Amino acid sequence: MARIRIPSTAVILFVTVQTGFLLFMYARYSSFMPQAEEKPSQVHILILSSWRSGSSFVGQLFSQHPSVFYLMEPAWHVWVTMSQNSAKVLHMAVRDLVRSVFLCDMSVFDAYMPWKRNLSDLFQWAASRALCSAPACDSFQRTDITSEMACKTLCGRYPFSKVEEACKTYSHVVIKEVRFFDLKVLYPLLTDPSLNLKIIHLVRDPRAVVKSREQSVKALARDNGIVLSTNGTKVEDSKYKVMQEICRSHVQIYETATLKPPNFLKNRYLMIRFEDLVRDPLSEISEMYKFADLNLTPRLKSWIYNITHGQGPGKKKEAFKITSRDAVSVSQAWRNVLPFQKVKKVQEVCKGAINMLGYQLVDSEKEQRDLTLDLVLPRRQNQFSWLSFNPKH
Repeated sequence: MARIRIPSTAVILFVTVQTGFLLFMYARYSSFMPQAEEKPSQVHILILSSWRSGSSFVGQLFSQHPSVFYLMEPAWHVWVTMSQNSAKVLHMAVRDLVRSVFLCDMSVFDAYMPWKRNLSDLFQWAASRALCSAPACDSFQRTDITSEMACKTLCGRYPFSKVEEACKTYSHVVIKEVRFFDLKVLYPLLTDPSLNLKIIHLVRDPRAVVKSREQSVKALARDNGIVLSTNGTKVEDSKYKVMQEICRSHVQIYETATLKPPNFLKNRYLMIRFEDLVRDPLSEISEMYKFADLNLTPRLKSWIYNITHGQGPGKKKEAFKITSRDAVSVSQAWRNVLPFQKVKKVQEVCKGAINMLGYQLVDSEKEQRDLTLDLVLPRRQNQFSWLSFNPKH
């Protein structure tokens, strides 16, 4: 049988062409395959809470960390500018502002602030250690524990552009916000590939919240109007209608995050009770830091101990300031201060939240005043099931 002889050069040419064709087809096929998503270089933490729930304190636990760029309630600017709208209508504007801040794009404030502005034009800017230290302000080091008063005195005239410049130099961006009432509003941020977002949901006994709100009636009047959709009219919450909405929102947020949550919420939601935090600060803070991928430094440990072991509950004029107080006494103050009739009313409008979040209802003034009766029910982390919990009422 005759054999066909093919020159070796032709074989080499054929193999080369075939290999090239296969590489070309692989490249085309690969371009249609989904690429593994790379996590953003920064970690984004949203402290989600409501007014007078201890969120300013929790915010400072993050703000004073040398790896954190922190802003306290930047959405205040949205609500002040558009106060004739309802909270529900403003949700998207608040969400868009929060997203931009997480991405260190501070041009979002152009719609809400004067054209020429300094650091001091930003709401509660001095509560941010990052805006009181380099590169935002040269007066403090990143490892310093800063105070609002010193920061206001030394850093207020620095240009607003320093906010964005500083933000980009930190590994963690943390925002504390009290203007979200529905966790589902945050789904677009949780599914945004440009964000690495985690949520810390801070709650507090509604009866303690009411006691604290009574110290700040005038300061909360505009926010109350937005919550109740009064078309810009400031209102006092004498009938606890705002508290009812706040309690409803905490239930909604907690249920959404824990009862059949979407997959993208896995390991990205943490609920913290203020009462647990003040009873065992280092343990709870260590848990929050672990959740946020942060380490607790010796200097922070010392500061946290001092800030939670002061004398007394603090003065009325310090309602919005972080000062050294007896934190456990602060958390229990409502039991000695509020009349029982007010407590009953709060329990009526917030009964669902009180039960779900693990607080004990009281049936009488005697129970309310008896401080040996613990109204904060034990919660074993990762083992306690709210669904199996059988409340007193």
